[in-house]
Amino acid sequence: MANIRDIATPREPTVDRPQFPTGYISSETLAELLPWSHVRIQLEAAKVYWIASVRPNGRPHVSPVWGIWLDEQFYFDGSPETRRMRNIAVNPAIAVHLDSRNDGAEVVMLEGHAHLVEQPPRLLTERIAAAYTTKYIAEKYAPSPDTWDQGGLYVVAPTVVIAWTNFQKNPTRWRFA
Repeated sequence: MANIRDIATPREPTVDRPQFPTGYISSETLAELLPWSHVRIQLEAAKVYWIASVRPNGRPHVSPVWGIWLDEQFYFDGSPETRRMRNIAVNPAIAVHLDSRNDGAEVVMLEGHAHLVEQPPRLLTERIAAAYTTKYIAEKYAPSPDTWDQGGLYVVAPTVVIAWTNFQKNPTRWRFA
């Protein structure tokens, strides 16, 4: 279960260069790190998020979901009967990857732990419902704020995010406390 205080409190990440084997990137200059605003824009705009979870037997599972990036956290919903949610119930560690433009040249990868938001505050569900309705208007997905009163809303507070727009020049890692 997610702590509501944790859900409502955005955290500032620290930024550095991800570690790659020798020869993977050509520049070690910190001047070429991406700004966090680049990642925020990508996470807010994405329509499809690919979630990687782990089955109880250790096998990986990947599935696409719709979601909302709000207050520096990722929200998504779904039935607890889906494979994804059953995996999360056993092991909440997940990775989230955005669809990439330019054949994988532009990347945003997020790692964190997914938690069921039990008894979400009304203000939060109003904001999430409004964001879903706006984002997925063409798909006619317009949940009401009451949609998640009985469960089904999950939140991921990131622990690590890695992104780049040019792998050779600006791979950037953000770590959250």
